[in-house]
Amino acid sequence: MTAILSETTKLRERIVRLAELLYLRGYVHGTTGNISVRTDEGIIVTPTNSSMGMLDPARLSLVGHDGRPISGDKPSKETFLHLAMYEERASSNAVVHLHSTHSVAVSILADTDPENALPPLTAYHHMKVGRLPLVPYVRPGDMRLADEVRQRAATYHAMLLANHGPVVAGKSLEDAVAIAEELEETAKLRLLTEGRPVNALTHDQLAELDHHFPS
Repeated sequence: MTAILSETTKLRERIVRLAELLYLRGYVHGTTGNISVRTDEGIIVTPTNSSMGMLDPARLSLVGHDGRPISGDKPSKETFLHLAMYEERASSNAVVHLHSTHSVAVSILADTDPENALPPLTAYHHMKVGRLPLVPYVRPGDMRLADEVRQRAATYHAMLLANHGPVVAGKSLEDAVAIAEELEETAKLRLLTEGRPVNALTHDQLAELDHHFPS
């Protein structure tokens, strides 16, 4: 039992450390953004109205796999987005949702491709993020948003919510954070090159990546 508690404590500390990293990098601001990790006992998720730069490991929320609160502070009001991802992705054990500036900017551009919001500008974007669908706008807190996410989650581990921000799932906490970071940096590249011709990766180059780095 002591070993289990110790591992849970370490996991909570990792969540806080990586949340702070995202905050310091400017990927979240104010009380935006949330992180969750799936465990045997339930889902640990950052609390509602909390700053990702000032979390307390002991006060992180624990909810059941059905979303029922178990312990800790009141869970993020966007926990339902995380649950929708977990329901469709058995291999995913962590979800990161950000309101990161460049990704949100891409999500509000009128010419953003709803089938793939970001072009494959770099190999690492293709390997980590892949195809990125744009989820139609739904008011935050509206359960219709969970339905929209759920419809895409079985196929895509990352998606961009229109006028809102990205949601990504990963095999581990570190994996999900790395995907979210790569997504935001690619969004930044997309905006930096706006209006200029770019050499996005070709179909053959993408196929070569898929051959050497299968997902």
